[in-house]
Amino acid sequence: MGFADAVSLHGREVSLVPLASAHRSDLIEALNDGELWTLWYTSIPAPDQLDAEISRRLALHQHGAMVPFSVIEKSSNQAVGMTTFLNLDAANRRLEIGATWYRKRVQRTALNSECKYLLLSYAFEQLKCIAVEFRTHFFNHQSRAGIERLGAKLDGVLRQHQLARDGTLRDTCVYSILDREWPTVKAHLTYQLGKPR
Repeated sequence: MGFADAVSLHGREVSLVPLASAHRSDLIEALNDGELWTLWYTSIPAPDQLDAEISRRLALHQHGAMVPFSVIEKSSNQAVGMTTFLNLDAANRRLEIGATWYRKRVQRTALNSECKYLLLSYAFEQLKCIAVEFRTHFFNHQSRAGIERLGAKLDGVLRQHQLARDGTLRDTCVYSILDREWPTVKAHLTYQLGKPR
């Protein structure tokens, strides 16, 4: 089982399936729910940039640098967002969960918690990761709060880490969950999702 292998992960409310151009129309609808691309502190594509973003993620997957997923809401059978494994480091058994966005309707619902549960379970239990990272813009308070609710710890802030598309400088908050912390984080997510332990 390789770090860059395409996989499908299934939960009660959501499935994470390999990103495909067939999800395009659902994803455009998802982008329009809340006009997510207008948030200055994110890099979510506008609808007219989605084809290029799908191609970019699929090319990175072909080069073994990313595993991109479409987030499928089971109740509607629609793609409601995207997420990825990125910064894959098989030699050191580390990866990042990121480049994630969801349509506004499903934000702050159990769907995100179940997505993270599926991704973290796979990373720690199948890939045997020793650490999983999350990175977000310093000013993305919603994302930071969500990452912290998972039980991830702030490792630090990379100051002037990246240039944003509007020319501003991004300070990046780096969080992680370690393998020894996973049992407690898993218990917390299991409790939140009402899953039997």
